[in-house]
Amino acid sequence: MNEVFEELRAAAWSAWAKRWMVLGVAWAIALLGWIAIAFIPNTYESKARIYVQFDDVLSDQLKIANGGKDEIERVKKTLAGAVNLEKVVRATDLGRGIASQREMDRAVQNLAEDVKVESVEDSIFTITATIGKRELSDAENAKLSQAVVQKLIDIFREENIAGNRGEVADTVVFLDQQLEQRKAELEAAEGKLSAFEAQHPELVGGAGAISGRLASSRQELRGVDADLAAAQSALAAINGQLAGTPRMLAGAGGGSDSTAMGQAQAQLAGMQARGLTDSHPDVIALKRQIALLARSGGGGASAGTPNPAYSSLVAIKAEREANVSALIARKAALQSDVSASMGDQASEPAVAAEANRISRDYDVLKKKYDELLQNREEMRLRGQVESERSSFKFDVVDPPTAPRQPASPNRPLLLFGVLFAALAAGIGSTFALSRLRSTFATANGLERALDLPVLGTISETLNDGARALRAKRMKMFYAGTGALGGLFVVLLGIEFVQRGMVA
Repeated sequence: MNEVFEELRAAAWSAWAKRWMVLGVAWAIALLGWIAIAFIPNTYESKARIYVQFDDVLSDQLKIANGGKDEIERVKKTLAGAVNLEKVVRATDLGRGIASQREMDRAVQNLAEDVKVESVEDSIFTITATIGKRELSDAENAKLSQAVVQKLIDIFREENIAGNRGEVADTVVFLDQQLEQRKAELEAAEGKLSAFEAQHPELVGGAGAISGRLASSRQELRGVDADLAAAQSALAAINGQLAGTPRMLAGAGGGSDSTAMGQAQAQLAGMQARGLTDSHPDVIALKRQIALLARSGGGGASAGTPNPAYSSLVAIKAEREANVSALIARKAALQSDVSASMGDQASEPAVAAEANRISRDYDVLKKKYDELLQNREEMRLRGQVESERSSFKFDVVDPPTAPRQPASPNRPLLLFGVLFAALAAGIGSTFALSRLRSTFATANGLERALDLPVLGTISETLNDGARALRAKRMKMFYAGTGALGGLFVVLLGIEFVQRGMVA
């Protein structure tokens, strides 16, 4: 710690001993720095904030996609483009004196570095312009920065309102042209499809239609088979009931022959219900018995009354026989359709493929035509809506500011920084010079350097004439130092006066 303190003392002594050198270096660096700062032009920044409301109640109600966010994003990216910036240059004082396209391109390139468009939030945007031209005064630069921002706002409004309406109209015209072209293609496809269907009616819809009809016929045939089996079973059941039901009911004085006849017939019906055929021995024997009973008891049977249950069963039997006959006819028709479809599918594969291709082409053209028609109607409705009102609300939250103070450079800070750097350079130069020379500011430094004990030091002794000369030189030094500080204060005053003139 003592060594550091000694070094500081040595540096302070060297600076004080060579104070005129410090003052000279400080003056030289300060003058150069302040002159350089004077040549730096003031730049003035103007800023504006705009708000864009994307949600449009009418468009949402009509289900129109107005593309507001996409349009705003597009304008935000292209607003600082070369075309729009050229409009700004021509409409402001930036275009003064520009006579060639090369000069215009240079001006547009410089303006692109000075303009910034940012999105603060989803609906709020900031437009900032920083202008600092050497040939213009501070007041003109401040006014020009505000004019640039205002012109950018005007372009923003034009691009999103008038430009958007024109774009909608151009889109509608383009869609009309596309619709006419697709309409002609669709009519040609319809004619080709109609001619093919007239020539091959069995292949209407292509190979897919044949496969569909075949699958449908097979499915329906399976259903008819099931229904036919159920109908035949019901018919067999009613036949069994009919066989066991006597046709005539015996009268009050009926003999045993009628009873035996009824029992025999009931037994025969039971055998048939069990599935015994007419060639079965039991069935043959029972039929003979019934025949004998019929011959022997015919008169008794005729003396009875008709059985109503027998008549009802006969009617049911006739109905079920008709149902079975209808199902058999339907089954035969379906089998014929299945055979015909399989024949079409196997005999003409090339024609079926052609039918499939024609149907597919027609469906694609029809779908595209319907989509274009829907888009055209939506764009027309959107154009009508935007003719009455804007598709979004555009508000200027903060108008372009009129700058009162330069955005850069921070001249007071730079002036003070140059003064501090000048003084530091002066002190540093004397300290470096003392290091180059083999002199020692303190006895301790000499003792450490030589590693020998120092017995004592001799102080400087001045006579009256030398003291008077030193005092005179000190006054001159203080005057020079004060002049440097005074010049700094004067430059600060000039800076604040110029700012007041801009305001």
